Amino acid sequence: MNLTAATAAADVPLVDRAELKDIELVVLKRMREYATGAHASVFQGKGLDFVGLRDWEPGDRPSDVDWAQSSITNFSPLVSREFEQESTATLMVVADTSLSTQCGVHGTPLAKVIARAMTTLGLAAAFFQDRAGLVTLDGTSRRLAVRPRVGRNQVIHCLETYQAAVYRRLERHPHAESDLTGMLGRPSFVPVVSDFLFDTAPDLFDELTHLAATHDVLIVMVDAAFAYDFPAMSSGWIETYDVETGHRRTVSAGELEGLGREVREWQDRTAMAARHAGLEVVRLEPGHEHRMLSDCLAERRLRKR
Repeated sequence: MNLTAATAAADVPLVDRAELKDIELVVLKRMREYATGAHASVFQGKGLDFVGLRDWEPGDRPSDVDWAQSSITNFSPLVSREFEQESTATLMVVADTSLSTQCGVHGTPLAKVIARAMTTLGLAAAFFQDRAGLVTLDGTSRRLAVRPRVGRNQVIHCLETYQAAVYRRLERHPHAESDLTGMLGRPSFVPVVSDFLFDTAPDLFDELTHLAATHDVLIVMVDAAFAYDFPAMSSGWIETYDVETGHRRTVSAGELEGLGREVREWQDRTAMAARHAGLEVVRLEPGHEHRMLSDCLAERRLRKR
């Protein structure tokens, strides 16, 4: 699927209800295997603490709405009570929203693979009563898109916000250039989900290495080669367009056929650079995101206990 086709499909959920349920079943099965038996309880904390009032956000439960306070504002906007739970961890997913994520084949843009990974991470966090939030990453621009909260509805809110950011429906924030450190409060689990098909990846790894001194950082690299595996052509010249830089280039049929291989080699080198920077890397194969990440998360929790 090219960029135009992907943009036309912007109203189609990246993760629909059926996929959400399938991913949830896999995550719950794997997490329950870990959480039961001889392992110590993963649920910790003293309960919920009231931390203040804020405007209502999608995903808030009716029971969280302060109806008395909302009546003062004539219910526009509604006012929600915010609670904070002392939990085992805070998950802050950093998800790539660059233009390349709209590209793909067979109706599967890269953004869909990233969204599936986000769903797996978020549902695992919800199972363990951990808070989950979202930071969007577009080149050197970052934005705290969703503040961390607990629950399945929060996962859905993060997915909807991510899709709006991918298709440029999310309003630009005046402080979008803030670094990641300023967006994270308490020590958090920070999976960075991207295809890493950009030249500034080494600079990002340097930043993440410093971040890893305080936070638990994981590089989740989406295998993007499938989006560049074009059918063989006997001969001819093809004009290509780089959606990130806007540059056009004419390539031969042979060069186009080898593009998928070049992407694999680029990602191999990038993964190696991340590991040399001291970062842990997980490579995701499209279609197997929920199983691979579920196993990774379970093993990660076991290692840290």
